[in-house]
Amino acid sequence: MDKVRRILVHVCKDRAASQRAQFVQSITGHFMDGGDDEVEVNCSLEKNQFILFRGDKGQGIPLKRPAFCPIKHLSAREAAAIPLDVQQRGVDVGVAILLQTANQRVLLTRRAKELRIFPNVWVPPGGHVEPDETLLDAGLRELQEETGLKLGSDEVCPKILGLWESVYPPMLSRGLPQRHHIVVYMLLHSSLSHLQLQSSLSPSPAEVSACLWADSRLVRAIVSAVDGEDGDVRLDELPNSISVSQVSADGALSDVTLPLEVLVSRAPTCGPDVERVSTGTKFALELWLRSLEAPDP
Repeated sequence: MDKVRRILVHVCKDRAASQRAQFVQSITGHFMDGGDDEVEVNCSLEKNQFILFRGDKGQGIPLKRPAFCPIKHLSAREAAAIPLDVQQRGVDVGVAILLQTANQRVLLTRRAKELRIFPNVWVPPGGHVEPDETLLDAGLRELQEETGLKLGSDEVCPKILGLWESVYPPMLSRGLPQRHHIVVYMLLHSSLSHLQLQSSLSPSPAEVSACLWADSRLVRAIVSAVDGEDGDVRLDELPNSISVSQVSADGALSDVTLPLEVLVSRAPTCGPDVERVSTGTKFALELWLRSLEAPDP
């Protein structure tokens, strides 16, 4: 295992020196005072270490895990059964870009079905942070690699919306944890409309099988389908199907329709996963909706 090439999570609490987070350690739980699954933290990327710490109250960003987070519910016996090479991985860092267009749509991509982690699931473009990159540089690189959209760091004003504790498989019913990440959801504003950006889309078929520009009505429906709960889904008279751009094996795009029910599907509690919007993406999209409603500073 190459420990040098990966950026790992370190945690700092009560002014103590930062420590590398353990694979079987709940990062959200480390900072919580009660039993909630969300806490406010601060973060920094220093010397290829992603450090999480508690700052002044009201000055941080949300860090959240799902109620069914496998690490949260992991027993000592289950933790001991995780292969040693996995236990020694630590907690990785990823960046996902919520690209907001001038007409207030955001780009979602469907992960290729051949991918080992979260195949066929809808997420924003994103991936790992590489050594000596900033979070923004990593996000822009992943955006270009996955979608072909090239934005310069001087063209955008980034804002971190929130942090998500992601574990794969996402539920213990599907097996012991194999990967553990903190995903940084970063909002970028584009001065172009989704139609203007669409003409520059050139997704990598090895990573992306479809693309979608979601408006706020669709996003509200998506986030209302809360994973792990049985509440009503807010459809707001949306059409039964949504237009998406499908990516062929050679990278060509074609317009197809996707049943709305796919995008408002919930993560199944057992059995194989289904095509759906990821739980972490729903968290980020909810934060995006709040940012639209927030008054300008």
